[in-house]
Amino acid sequence: MIDFFSMRMGGRRRPRRELVRIIEGVRGKMEFEISIVPRLDYGDVKPWVYPSGDHAYFAVGSNTGLRIFGDVSLQVKADHDLHATVRVKAKQRLHLGLQYFRPEKAHTVPQRRKAGAELRAHFHETARWWRQWARRIVYTDGPGPGILRSAVTLKALTFAPTGAIIAAPTTSLPEHVGGERNWDYRYCWIRDSIFTCWALTNSGAGAEADGVRRFIQRTAAGNADELQVLYAVDGKRRLTEVRLSTLDGWRGSRPARIGNAAERQFQADMYGLVLELSWRWTTQGHRPSEPYWRFLRQIVEAAILRGPEPDRGIWEIRSRPLHFVHSKVMCWAAVDRGIALAEAYGFDAPLAAWRQARQDMRNQIERRGVDHGRNIFVRSFGSRDVDAALLLLPLTDFVAYDDERMVRTTDAIRKELTHDGLLLRYRSEDGLRGHEGAFLACTFWLVECLARQDRKREARTVFRRACACANDVGLFAEQFSRKKGQMLGNFPQGLTHLAHINAALALSSMPLPQPPAGSTR
Repeated sequence: MIDFFSMRMGGRRRPRRELVRIIEGVRGKMEFEISIVPRLDYGDVKPWVYPSGDHAYFAVGSNTGLRIFGDVSLQVKADHDLHATVRVKAKQRLHLGLQYFRPEKAHTVPQRRKAGAELRAHFHETARWWRQWARRIVYTDGPGPGILRSAVTLKALTFAPTGAIIAAPTTSLPEHVGGERNWDYRYCWIRDSIFTCWALTNSGAGAEADGVRRFIQRTAAGNADELQVLYAVDGKRRLTEVRLSTLDGWRGSRPARIGNAAERQFQADMYGLVLELSWRWTTQGHRPSEPYWRFLRQIVEAAILRGPEPDRGIWEIRSRPLHFVHSKVMCWAAVDRGIALAEAYGFDAPLAAWRQARQDMRNQIERRGVDHGRNIFVRSFGSRDVDAALLLLPLTDFVAYDDERMVRTTDAIRKELTHDGLLLRYRSEDGLRGHEGAFLACTFWLVECLARQDRKREARTVFRRACACANDVGLFAEQFSRKKGQMLGNFPQGLTHLAHINAALALSSMPLPQPPAGSTR
């Protein structure tokens, strides 16, 4: 059985928006019961199903239309469902396609007399499309699930018309079975998208980075004050979180949610991420335009202005805001990268003021964000706890991977956050009921840190444990419980796959990006 979304060769052709299933007999005979039970608006609406030609049917609701077609004879049951019983023998193929369209366009959807042959052709075209894209991935191998498997997954999370990259294609798969940690991840997080761009660029597919860069600038209207944490793939900003009381949730894990309240949170690390993305983009031979530089300059100023405020941090906590060290370092990075770009390309900027702000930020972090007794970075100002996000501090050159404080911080995180051989995000209270599983992206961050600290043997041990959490086709969830052998959280999770790529590249001793030509950093 083969399932796929149809792709079209040629970048300017409209997408088919089509899901296809092919049942192919290899040997012997097998009987199948086929049920197609479309439900719209999260199960609340039963669409009207009616014939539209030879082996074809429409399923239409108020704002959604589906066309079901192929070479299988289906029967309408109770006006809302389609059913069939088929027997497939060796060398026989059956095809079913499900295509989305706007319901008012129903009269324009073409009839398909040879739907089976057409869907088979779509399969071959889709395979050619993916093979052609995959040839761009330079580094494909590695222990465990290959880099190419993760790169293809990240590409599949991309919404081509806008360049947005979603965190995961699912909502409300629980981090704790039966608990309330059930979030909607079908949106474009600035942070996750930028991390994805880095991973794809490092592995050989750099075009997606430019798409995300443009999406961020466009959705923020070229104004740093309009920048928010996440957006819908079409750029929509209002993503109000709603609980769907009519749905039981996976294994009774309620509530099921649509929307995400993090849309209104202040997460200060996004400033540094946007500047870091732009800086890395210049290492690929690009020069920022003057309008784009004005946008970046605004973000640097916003980082200086709002950096001293507490925020919700990378983990989007729903308890009180804190002065997270990772967020402070990312504000420092926004200023640092802004200075580097201004120096490299001669852009207008108040460099003296920015340099002073950068130094003030560093002084504050090193005074309040370090446990001086243990000589390690801590989760937030005044805390003694550690947080797996601290493993990301070297990415912006705030501290070197092999700096003594970073090595000691890495060891403290391993000691305090390791659970069943994998890493938790943190152990502090976050205001939510239920415990979560080990966070796979954090485990891969640990691998990268260990590898770049020249502790490859330890890194490979952790890497193998994390890779063992993939399913049989190399896909990772957000979290994992080794004790129960169970995937947790939304799936497949882009953050996990991009962290897997970066960890594999670090184990292969891939170098980090270098500053732009002309920089005095």
